[in-house]
Amino acid sequence: MKHKNQTNKEDHSSYIFLMLLTFIFITIAVTLAILIIYILLKLHVIGNIDETLTLRDLLLMIALVSAIIGFLITFFFSRVSLKPVNQLINQLERLARGDFRARVKFGKSVSITPAFQEIESCFNMAAEELERTEMMRKDFINNFSHEFKTPIVSIAGFAKLLRVGDLTDKEKADYLTIIEEESLRLSYMATNVLNLTKVENQTILSDVSRYNLSEQLRSAILILSDMWMQKNLNLNVEFDEYMINANKELMEQVWINLLNNAIKFSDTNGIITVKIEEQDGEIIVSISNQGKEIPSESMDKIFNKFYQADESHFTEGNGIGLAIVKKVVFLHSGTISIESKNGLTIFTVVLPKTRK
Repeated sequence: MKHKNQTNKEDHSSYIFLMLLTFIFITIAVTLAILIIYILLKLHVIGNIDETLTLRDLLLMIALVSAIIGFLITFFFSRVSLKPVNQLINQLERLARGDFRARVKFGKSVSITPAFQEIESCFNMAAEELERTEMMRKDFINNFSHEFKTPIVSIAGFAKLLRVGDLTDKEKADYLTIIEEESLRLSYMATNVLNLTKVENQTILSDVSRYNLSEQLRSAILILSDMWMQKNLNLNVEFDEYMINANKELMEQVWINLLNNAIKFSDTNGIITVKIEEQDGEIIVSISNQGKEIPSESMDKIFNKFYQADESHFTEGNGIGLAIVKKVVFLHSGTISIESKNGLTIFTVVLPKTRK
């Protein structure tokens, strides 16, 4: 099978090569015809002899000269190796089959040419990016499957215990609480996946309205109250009332995801600070938490889809929340940045107060 594929690739390259030579041959023939006719006209050769003989001799001359030059060009090009073209085709086919480890290396003799250098660099860069994305996707699927399975198993197990009976009222209450919490966790994960799918394919911001941003942030804090109360966190809320023109539903996802992230990575008994400021017609929202710092090598990747800075996956999460945040902020013509040092991590979102 491998030999057959190799033969097909060589046939394909030979076909391209033959088409190139045919084009060159025709071009030379036409050029020679025009040149010879021009010379003969200038020399007044045509018209001085029988036209039929002139045309016949002219055609024979063109055919002979074109054949000789075409042969010489064919001989020259036949000495040129098609190895770089075959290699590129081979690696492209590997990519098409899903093998993202494919790389192109033409060698020194070919890479001297700027065009081949550009091809080699661009191909390898694209292949590396595809390989990283594929690794993150596989990692996401494994982790997400595990995270979905865990609450489902818990819900099924405690529901079975409740059905069996012979439990105290306290045990029943505890089991029902666990079922409720695990159900909410499942709902949150499913919602994030749906939200990511929704915003990824969105290029135009719609349903923009003017609303109270301060009230929205306070509401997001209340929604996550169970989470930050379990860790005994102190919420430092420092802002007045601010109005903004934005998509209310999408911006709610931004604040919930950022607050959820801050709560997850906060130290127990720590402080989360939420601030809103207005500068030069822009609204600046910052959410900070005390806890483990984000490694510097993760700073550029933290907003990537499926990426988790905590590679041990000890903390809950699936690498979707911050990807949603970045996309929604981008749709609102805003920016988001992160700073993490001295035990403090700050996410800062800058949004235009009004949209044109």
